[in-house]
Amino acid sequence: MLSIIIPTYCEEENIHPVVARIRAALDFHLDYEIVFVDDNSPDETTKRIAEIQNQGVPVRVIVRQDERGLCSAITRGFREARGDLLLCMDADLSHPPEAILDMVHTLQQNQADMVIGSRYISGGQTEKGWGLFRWLNSRVAGLLARPLTAVRDAMTGFFVMPRSIFEQAKDLNPIGYKFALELIIKCPCRKVVEIPIFFADRQRGESKLNLQEQARYILHLKRLYDYRYGKASRFIQFCLIGLSGIVVNLLAYTVLRKLGLRLELAYALAIVLSLTWNYFPNRYLTFDLTSHDPWLPQYGRFVATCALGALINWSVTVALSHEVAWFKVHELTALLTGIAAGTIFNFLISHEWAFRPVSARS
Repeated sequence: MLSIIIPTYCEEENIHPVVARIRAALDFHLDYEIVFVDDNSPDETTKRIAEIQNQGVPVRVIVRQDERGLCSAITRGFREARGDLLLCMDADLSHPPEAILDMVHTLQQNQADMVIGSRYISGGQTEKGWGLFRWLNSRVAGLLARPLTAVRDAMTGFFVMPRSIFEQAKDLNPIGYKFALELIIKCPCRKVVEIPIFFADRQRGESKLNLQEQARYILHLKRLYDYRYGKASRFIQFCLIGLSGIVVNLLAYTVLRKLGLRLELAYALAIVLSLTWNYFPNRYLTFDLTSHDPWLPQYGRFVATCALGALINWSVTVALSHEVAWFKVHELTALLTGIAAGTIFNFLISHEWAFRPVSARS
C-alpha cells in the first residue's frame, strides 16, 4: 500500500482539490491512504479533512498540538503511516498528483531507494512567471547541496521511498523544509531516480516559505555537512570564522588607535573584541548543538583555549625560527606554521572541551 503524507497548516482551501486529484489519478490503480499531518491549524483545515473522511475516502489526519515544522510533520506522518511505500507531497497542488503513479512504478521497476519529482532534469518545468530572485534562490539552494548529493532537485518536497529504506535512517534531525535531502544523506539513499514534473504555483492560500525558513535551510545544510564530513566540516567553519576575527581585530585596533588609545590598551581591547566575535558564530554555527548550554562558562573555556593556542602559536614560531636553519631564512613560513599549529590546537580543544555539550561532560 502507498501512504501519501501531506503536511498542512491553514490549507482549508486546498484540501478538497488535492484529494480530488489524487483520487482521479490513483483510484482503481493503486491501494493507498492519504495522511494529513496538521499543525493545529486555526482555520477549518481539519474540518475539511473530516468531511472527506465521512464520505468513506481513505483519508485521516494527525493533529499536532505542541509541535511545529514541516520536516518534523513529515517524520511523524511517515512513522504513523500504514503503507510499505511512503510518498510526501505539498497540499497546495504545486506537486502534480497525476505523477504519483509514474513515481511509484519507477521506484518499483528500478528498485530505487527514492524517486523524486524533479523540476531540474530534462522535461521538468516550473510555472512561467518565476522572478529572477525566486529562480536564483532555488538554484543557489540546490548548488549549496551538490557536495552532498548529485541529485539535481534535492530541494524537492515531492518524493516516494520504501518504508524499509526510511526505517534505516539514523540520527534524523531535520530543521526547515528540505526533508528529502535529510533522508538522502541519513538513510542513506544510494540509488535516487528523478523523473520530470511540472511544478505549479500555489493557487490558494499563502506560501510558508520566508526568510526564516531560508535561514533554517542554511543551518540544516550545515548540519548535514557536519554529519557527512564530521570534524573536517567543523574545522573549515572554525577557520573561516577565525579569518573574520582577524578582520575584526584589525578594524577594532585601527578605530581605537584613531580614538587616541595607547597601543597596548587598543590592542588588548581589539583582542577581546575579536575573541568575542569568534565565540558567538562558533557557538551558534560551528558547534550549534551546544547553543543552549550556559554561555558564560563556555565563553570562559573558549578564551582559555585561545590563550593556550596563542602560546602554542608563539612557541612553535620562535622555536622554528631559532632552532631550524631553514626557518631562520624563511621567517614568514615559521610564522604561518605557528599559526597553523595554534589554529589546529584551538579547534581540537574547542571541539573536545570548550564547546563540548553539557550532557556529554556529565
